[in-house]
Amino acid sequence: MNAKYSQELVKLLSEIANHDTMSAILSNLLTPQERDDLALRVQIFKGLIAGESQRSLSKRLNVSLATISRGSRELKYGDGGMSKALKYD
Repeated sequence: MNAKYSQELVKLLSEIANHDTMSAILSNLLTPQERDDLALRVQIFKGLIAGESQRSLSKRLNVSLATISRGSRELKYGDGGMSKALKYD
C-alpha cells in the first residue's frame, strides 16, 4: 500500500470524534463482513488481554484456534496499538 495513502487514512480516522460519523465512515469504507471481522478481532484482543484462554475464546466466539493464536501473536510481538487502545501494557 502507498505509505502516503495509509497516512491519510490514519489521519482521517483519528480526527473523527463523533460516534455516528465514525460508524457512517466505516460503513462507507468496509463491507458488512469486513466490519463484522474487525469487531470480532477486537473481541479476541479484549478476551486475550482479560486473560481468557485461547480455547475458551475459540469456543465462545466460534472461531478457530489459529485465528485466536494470530491475535495472541499480534499482542505479544506487534506494535502494541491494540493494547494501548484497550489501555493495557
